Amino acid sequence: MRVRLVLLAAIVAMSACNRTNPFLTEWDTPYGIPPFESIKTSHYLPAIKEGIARQEAEIEAITSNPEAPTFENTIVPLELSGSILSKVEGVLFNVSETDRTDALDKVQEKAIPLLSAHSDNISFNKALYDRVAAIWNGDRSGLDREQIMVLKKHFEAFEREGIGLPEEQQERLRQINAEIASKTQKIGNNILAESNAFKDRFGFSVSAYSDKMTSTEDRELRKQYHDAYVSRGHNGNENDNCLLVLDVLRLRQEKARILGYPSSAAYTLENKMAHDPATVDAFLAGIMKAATARAREEVADMQKVMDADIAAGKVPEGATIQPWDWWYYAEKVRKAKYDLDDEEVKPYFQIDSVRKGIFVAAKWLYGIDAVKLEDVPAYNSECVQTYRIDDAEGGLVGIFTTDYLPRSSKRGGAWMNNVREQYVDASGEDVRPIIVNVGNLAENLNVDQVQTVFHEFGHALHGLLSKCRYPSVSGTGVTRDFVEMFSQFNENWAFQPELLSKYAHDASGNTIPDELVAKINNSLKFNQGFMTTELCAASMLDMKWHETTDVPEGLSQEEAGAFIDAFEASLQDEIGLIPEIGFRYRTTYFNHIFSSGYNSGYYGYLWAEVLDKDAFSIFEASEGGPFNLELALKFRQTFLEKGGSEEPMTLYKSFAGREPDSRAFLRGRGLL
Repeated sequence: MRVRLVLLAAIVAMSACNRTNPFLTEWDTPYGIPPFESIKTSHYLPAIKEGIARQEAEIEAITSNPEAPTFENTIVPLELSGSILSKVEGVLFNVSETDRTDALDKVQEKAIPLLSAHSDNISFNKALYDRVAAIWNGDRSGLDREQIMVLKKHFEAFEREGIGLPEEQQERLRQINAEIASKTQKIGNNILAESNAFKDRFGFSVSAYSDKMTSTEDRELRKQYHDAYVSRGHNGNENDNCLLVLDVLRLRQEKARILGYPSSAAYTLENKMAHDPATVDAFLAGIMKAATARAREEVADMQKVMDADIAAGKVPEGATIQPWDWWYYAEKVRKAKYDLDDEEVKPYFQIDSVRKGIFVAAKWLYGIDAVKLEDVPAYNSECVQTYRIDDAEGGLVGIFTTDYLPRSSKRGGAWMNNVREQYVDASGEDVRPIIVNVGNLAENLNVDQVQTVFHEFGHALHGLLSKCRYPSVSGTGVTRDFVEMFSQFNENWAFQPELLSKYAHDASGNTIPDELVAKINNSLKFNQGFMTTELCAASMLDMKWHETTDVPEGLSQEEAGAFIDAFEASLQDEIGLIPEIGFRYRTTYFNHIFSSGYNSGYYGYLWAEVLDKDAFSIFEASEGGPFNLELALKFRQTFLEKGGSEEPMTLYKSFAGREPDSRAFLRGRGLL
């Protein structure tokens, strides 16, 4: 009797817990926005554990179904499983990146192993795989293209994660996956800590680095900024990433080897557009040659300006352009060549005005409206603004939130996240997405930062305009070397004169003058040798690390740092990276590839730019130009609504009627 009472008490207590945990209840909030004000740090782990248990039960229901496997009784419930986990992850990983706390770090330290193990349990579920394989290997004639792509995604995921391996190898893969998840989280936290230390030392954030390097006349001070910036994660302190990144590289290589691939890069690229490392390496080598040739011309132009400073006694005799001089002297050259000063531009690009600009462009091109929402839940009520995005008939497209300004709790950079994916639920309702754009921007933006806002909203449009049925292929659920096409494509509209007249206004309401617009557009190809070389070299560093099969172990922290330094120096010589530039991201703070899932994928920005510039060239050549609404509708229907429901190149050829032409990319960067 006592046992029964104890069990009953436990059930009652658990039920009460569920009622008070927001993740375990339906959200009675506007548009299903998470009730952030009700979510406490203590809610995450219980909800994750409950979410795992419920998804396990959902999968057990699939595998125990006595009926023959079909798409409807296997793939559909698999796609819709894990709804609680989706809710928790949609909040936790957004908030932890923007409003990090020690308590949230501790939650993630406990959550990541649980989630990694749960993911592995699904990947190695033989009964589930057998059902998926039976459908894949059976008669697929009754499935449409989206269903085939969803089925393919699940089948290949099982194959790529090692479903066919012996149990002992699967067990080792479980250990590897857990270690990688834990270590990459630690790397990201260390980068944030190092960036905050940089700000504490110098009084400005790393996101303002290029601005500060542009405006600081004191050369020795610029060198101090530069040396501190490029040594983040490599200072021999508690935030040092040297050993951690080598650990991650070894683990990724071991995983690839167990799965039968010669390198981590080969494993990662197999199901991407590029498909293999040789293709990526050849692609990057071609760009690097053109970029460095232009960069040498830019160095020569800057040296002439520096020589004038030497003659004036401002710089020591014999000085030459160094990495800490680039931003400063490039701005001087830009002023001389284009009569364009960043400080002259910024008053017309207040952050609120630029946000208006992305909305006006989206209305013109895609017929959607943004309506600001007041008094709706937000994870940071001081910084976040929320908008309802409507279609031309007033129907809900999705919810879009912006969080643009920096703070010490936010990781560096800019990004788009989904709080909720678009999909069709079991009742047939089209669930609309909740999308977040995050940045570390100033109140008044320079030209590069304006492009950043348009870039991230391009990702948001990809998520918002999705019209798929299944969450795994909706929105941005496409390959890494395809997803950046849409963000970069949206940048092309930032400085169109017709659009600037609608959004670029100063504090007094004055519209940006036509002559300043002309200067901006004339200067857009300026300094592209530097910009392209930096981006290409970072991509090559990513590839080289993930192609190598010989990462030493058993090193001290100091030895690990020396190994990384030697690796970077050797690669710099090998690829012809001129010393005046250096790597855009050094290994120890390369967040994209060691903490954000872009490993063997950073090249995707350049790869996708070939597609985006070629697609934009079709607009430019058309009768309606950049605002050809017929083409915009075709772009929306072909790409933005389709997500990953068709092969990327099939979609591209459907839009362009041909293979992509790489010359548009070179022209767009002024390298041709």
